[in-house]
Amino acid sequence: MRASFAKLMPSTLGRDLPASFVVFLVAMPLCMGIAIASGVPAERGLITGVIGGIIVGFLAGSPLQVSGPAAGLAVIVFEFVREHGIDALGPVLVAAGAIQLLAGALRVGGWFRAISPAVVHGMLAGIGILIVLAQIHVLTDALPKASGLDNLVAIPGAFFNFVSSPEGNRPGAVIVGIATIVAMLGWEKIRPLKLKLIPGALVGVVAGTLVAVFGNLDVKRVEVPENILSAVALPGAGDWSRLAEPAMILMAVTLAVIASAESLLSAAAVDRMHDGPRTQYNRELGAQGIGNVLCGLAGGLPMTGVIVRSSANVQAGAVSRASTILHGSWILAFLLVLPIVLKVVPTAALAGILVVTGWRLVSPAHAFHLHERYGLPTAAIWLATMVMVVATDLLTGVLTGLALSLAQVIPHYIRGPLKIEGGAAQTVQAGAVRSVPELKLSGSATFLQLPHLNAALERTPEGTPVRLAAEDLRHVDHTCLEMIREWATRRAKTGARVEVVGGGASGLHHSLAMVAHAAPKD
Repeated sequence: MRASFAKLMPSTLGRDLPASFVVFLVAMPLCMGIAIASGVPAERGLITGVIGGIIVGFLAGSPLQVSGPAAGLAVIVFEFVREHGIDALGPVLVAAGAIQLLAGALRVGGWFRAISPAVVHGMLAGIGILIVLAQIHVLTDALPKASGLDNLVAIPGAFFNFVSSPEGNRPGAVIVGIATIVAMLGWEKIRPLKLKLIPGALVGVVAGTLVAVFGNLDVKRVEVPENILSAVALPGAGDWSRLAEPAMILMAVTLAVIASAESLLSAAAVDRMHDGPRTQYNRELGAQGIGNVLCGLAGGLPMTGVIVRSSANVQAGAVSRASTILHGSWILAFLLVLPIVLKVVPTAALAGILVVTGWRLVSPAHAFHLHERYGLPTAAIWLATMVMVVATDLLTGVLTGLALSLAQVIPHYIRGPLKIEGGAAQTVQAGAVRSVPELKLSGSATFLQLPHLNAALERTPEGTPVRLAAEDLRHVDHTCLEMIREWATRRAKTGARVEVVGGGASGLHHSLAMVAHAAPKD
């Protein structure tokens, strides 16, 4: 046991330990806020944070990724709990985790990377809008409506009622929420360099809480049990029997697909932030499945790998999975020793944090990026996905985006799918003729063949120049192009030159010009 613990806590503990505290401070307010936005008690989000840190952190295929409750699933859970009750969530979550485990065992993790970034970011943008619309009502200590459109329609009436005849504790709640938002954004803009690791979300929650306490404001507070272990409860026999219902099956599949896509895309983003080990996608998918099974059994929320906490982990200097595991341990220790502290936090403060988080999910800048780099059709997929998520539901929005993505690439695929041939090429480096690995790409590279292309690129030797012969490559869609750019960027950081020959017609040469130019020339 002691030997295994020593392996788990390597010599990098001096960097992982402080990073774990930073992630803990980021995670606490988000776990509670996402739970409340999901329509469930705050402790359910904290349970997921503990499992995501300790269990999934130990098993994860992405060592620096942090798992926990995700804002991207809050809207789905809220609607599900409202329609079917909170007791039905546990069995559905167990089923979703089992689907993820099966997918990992069948080694389909790489296919989730093939989902178009336009669809994923359009989905997140739609979710962000829904979160903002719902949390505006929570900022007044009111309950959000059943749908995003209902929340939108109700905002003018809620504002009129607030101004003309403020009732109860609503003015105080609005003051707390605004104080939270101002403190969070203000701190992120002016914080000193020495205090850059103190997260804005924590500062915002502390500010909102202090305003409520010293202003003696009668506002809603977070409700948590005296003993967090009392919140852990296995689903009942009657709850398990409901898994046969079509609505439960659909929810399980939806959670599994969305959570898997978000986790693996987050892992890919984390890989771009550091030079350590790359993500093992199938292992990560299996770890997420185990985590969701345990969350379902313990009464937690759905879990994903989350980019906000993961980026904080990397920026704080973490270099191993010890940081993620420790952050989960700090959450558990806090809940066991100081749960009373959480009871003074106003729900409006958490709503303020989520308003900022939701807006950042919308990220209009990403739409402009897609339009500038890949053209109007790709940006239109982002817009259509976002609009359909807001106007209908998450699943319909994602399916719409996938259908449009498919319609965009099928003509190119029919003209000729991607073909990859490995070999070697002669090139002149430092005045000498050398043989370098070469991949000949021909046909059309679309997301339908992304796993095949990714596997071929990753098989090329590490630390050596690589030549991409793309004279016969007619088309590259933006999903494959983003993946190739990420691969080439990683190679450039290690000092390995990526040479592109041809590819002008497909846009590959132009897209990789900056990466190839930045790589060292031998």
